[in-house]
Amino acid sequence: MKIFGSVKNNSIGRLTLINKFLRLKVRLNDPQWQKYGLALLGGKFLGVAILLIGLAVLFPDLAGFNVKSFAADSEVKGADIVNPINTLWVLLAAFLVFAMQVGFTMLEAGFCRSRETVNVLMECIVDTCLCGLLFYAIGFAFMFSHGNGFIGLDWFFLQGAPSTYESTGIAFLAFWLFQFAFADTCSTITSGAMIGRTSFIGDLLYSLAVSGFIYPIVGHWAWGPDGFLATMGSEGNFLASLGMNFHDFAGSTVVHTIGGFIALAGAIALGPRLGRVFKRDGGGPMPPHDLTIAAAGGLILWFGWYGFNPGSTLSAMDFEGVGRVAANTTLAACSGGLIAMFYAYISLKKWDLGATVNGFLAGLVAITCPCYWVTPLGSIILGGVAGVIVIAGTELLEWLRIDDPIGAVPVHGFCGIWGTLALGLFASGEFGATGSLAPDNSAPLTGLFYGGGTTVLVAQFIGSLIVTVATFASALVVMYAIKAIGLLRVSESGELEGLDIHEHGVSAYPEYALATPPVFTPTATLAESKLSEGILPEPQEA
Repeated sequence: MKIFGSVKNNSIGRLTLINKFLRLKVRLNDPQWQKYGLALLGGKFLGVAILLIGLAVLFPDLAGFNVKSFAADSEVKGADIVNPINTLWVLLAAFLVFAMQVGFTMLEAGFCRSRETVNVLMECIVDTCLCGLLFYAIGFAFMFSHGNGFIGLDWFFLQGAPSTYESTGIAFLAFWLFQFAFADTCSTITSGAMIGRTSFIGDLLYSLAVSGFIYPIVGHWAWGPDGFLATMGSEGNFLASLGMNFHDFAGSTVVHTIGGFIALAGAIALGPRLGRVFKRDGGGPMPPHDLTIAAAGGLILWFGWYGFNPGSTLSAMDFEGVGRVAANTTLAACSGGLIAMFYAYISLKKWDLGATVNGFLAGLVAITCPCYWVTPLGSIILGGVAGVIVIAGTELLEWLRIDDPIGAVPVHGFCGIWGTLALGLFASGEFGATGSLAPDNSAPLTGLFYGGGTTVLVAQFIGSLIVTVATFASALVVMYAIKAIGLLRVSESGELEGLDIHEHGVSAYPEYALATPPVFTPTATLAESKLSEGILPEPQEA
């Protein structure tokens, strides 16, 4: 078959490269193909021209007709320039931190009794919804806006906010979402020590105080742009002679100590659950109803911590810092879990799952403050110490007859203090501050064990002490005020009935799941086992 005169097709119906060039040569010499080619090219150029004219009319700025020089435009500021990479990084971290709510919900639900599971689920969900609206309306303004050393006074209902938060380059609402997830974490920590006997109305009232006032106002002191602990040690500010400000990279104090000591105040105001007999009185802790859920929840929390700590760099460009924080977070959790397991074995003579879960959570809480400034070895050591503290703290609460069903106070309160102080001991002297494009290590933090003296340790002690005392005192006032009006604790009959039925009208489990399981003994026969399950009929007498 002939195509274009002398150019022939190959054996499989395709033109070779040489034949294609020959075909093009034939076409260029053909007058009809010349006219066709010119018409085709002319149509394409005309279409592009129409498109460009349309863009210029509809979007003159995009076309470049209204461009002004940045130097001459007084409205363009550094705070208006959003860093897209870092903003995306902070959003990803915010999603991970928010996912920790699933972990907290499962952890608390697993460690509580089956008859209060729905109550725990409702508290965690409703606390999240309430916290979101409060942090939008007033919480973020109190905590992160400019005001004075004690409280922020701007951006209520997020009005008048710039494009980015301060000089971070992070889109303002992305930063808000990240910090909302932190505030929600603090609120959820509080409920852990109060489950099983708190009325749902009481939970709403203290959550209003925690998310709307206590957490953001006290948090402003350490994390606000002009908080008195954040500016401590500088000229003209609180304790200028110290020459060092308070540091809390991701929240051992701001999130965990605050949450833990509000939980302690709540547990004290409530008193123990009915039927709770402490060890010194011949009893012991009430057993959890589902350790599978509790352990899975703990692991989800561990996963979410990779948003909590690395995300607090607020910068994906600080490559080494992000990697170091993530590695330190992992190692502290590992050592905390193992040391808690072995330490609990000394007294229990059993390998206790609950102690191990709280152990790695204790390591995570402790590393949250110093994670940017310590080495992997320092992380392992301070995480291991946290594993001891959480078990010892649990025993202390037991001796004091304070009922904390999930260990919120020792995990978050006691280990939050330890992690904050540990910075003054383990800061390696290599790392200074993270940055939007690269770290700034010109002024590194150096702890006592690395030859830095006690300056950092003293600053950490002062900051931790102030936050702890102020939080605990204000939380006691709130809890006892709610108790005074009779709304903090559910009635005795309601607690005996179970909060799920009394407060919510439904059980978390179907009836068959709550039935007493059959008891198997080594000498039981298969028939006896099936008989106890109701599978085989009772033998009939002859």
